[in-house]
Amino acid sequence: MLRIKNSNKISICILKEIINNQDKPYTIGIIGGGQLALMLTEAAKERGIKVCVQTKSRNDPGGIKADSVIEADALQIKGNKKLIQQSEKIIFENEWIKVDKLKQIGAKNFSIPSLDSLSPLVDRISQKKFIDRLNLPSPKWTTIQELKKFKNKNIDNLKFPLMAKTFKGGYDGKGNKKIKSKEELELFISQSSTEEWIVEEWVEFEKELALVGSRDIKGKIRLFPIVETFQSNKVCHWVLSPAEINHEINLFAFNIFSSIVNELDYLGVICIEFFFGKSGLLVNEIAPRTHNSGHFSIEACNSSQFDQHICISSGLNPPDIKMNCNGSLMINLLGLRKNYPMKIEDRINKLSEISEANVHWYNKSKENFGRKMGHITFLLKGTSQEKRLVEAEKIIEEVTLIWPSPHD
Repeated sequence: MLRIKNSNKISICILKEIINNQDKPYTIGIIGGGQLALMLTEAAKERGIKVCVQTKSRNDPGGIKADSVIEADALQIKGNKKLIQQSEKIIFENEWIKVDKLKQIGAKNFSIPSLDSLSPLVDRISQKKFIDRLNLPSPKWTTIQELKKFKNKNIDNLKFPLMAKTFKGGYDGKGNKKIKSKEELELFISQSSTEEWIVEEWVEFEKELALVGSRDIKGKIRLFPIVETFQSNKVCHWVLSPAEINHEINLFAFNIFSSIVNELDYLGVICIEFFFGKSGLLVNEIAPRTHNSGHFSIEACNSSQFDQHICISSGLNPPDIKMNCNGSLMINLLGLRKNYPMKIEDRINKLSEISEANVHWYNKSKENFGRKMGHITFLLKGTSQEKRLVEAEKIIEEVTLIWPSPHD
């Protein structure tokens, strides 16, 4: 990763804090090799911890700075076995894993978070059932399988539009479909597998919020400020921290976070995405990992989301989280069309020339349209939310002249 500026250098910890009379260095294994694995690797190195990454190619972002690479798809069990053999603990870049097979090969005793904690969160149906079991506020939903049992009268009573989401694996706007009418729904049901989709009520929200935090082995919870995320064509374009919300909503979100991680006995970093509007605060999705909405923490906090996850995974006591600034702005750098007139290298150089810019480049091999290629963070000086928003809007305008959103 190219990091042009970094205002938050974490001192390297002495290895004997995490190693008890071991001859070999402590090694964290990461399943997956994208940009999250890259930033986890960087955080580990600042703590003096070695990293082994399982990914398809050592040229993937996560493989570039890793101490060792197992070249295998993240879902390949043979590769998982090798990773376990070479690591003290394994962590996950994303939740799309084969929990049962990992348990069969003995990963249950090595993973952070535990496989039991991950099980309710690895697909949208089990996640929705978990949220319902805790009686947490969230959009009403059902499965395609249940919809197929509906009679015409039941479908007539549905309120449109509806939102269909893939059962597993959707991200960055992929795997979402707006259904506008009864006719569209009937066509959609007839063409869909019973296990591929869920359907949610349509939520008219004012804001999309995200809360990233961690829980350690002692059960202590540490929280980053709640952020507001701003989308372009269902893909996050920029993130403002902290979000402008009142104390009651802030406290409610913290209570929801605590309920989820304590019920799961969760270890490590987790993100909860919310809708906020006339219906109040609703849980949208849970991401059991580090998350795009928490990237601001690398510069804006004394301990980033990646540092928190590495500390907990390696047995270190993570620092209590504090903001280093009044606020921050993080902008995703998404892949542009093939014939965009300015080359990537020129865009990066121009971005790095913006005052107080912190550019993070993921070193991905191809600039595909809409793909997350990097991000850029700015620390905001405004003493009020209104001033920070004005400051952020000026920066966004300057950045998008160089690197626009592909969806604008």
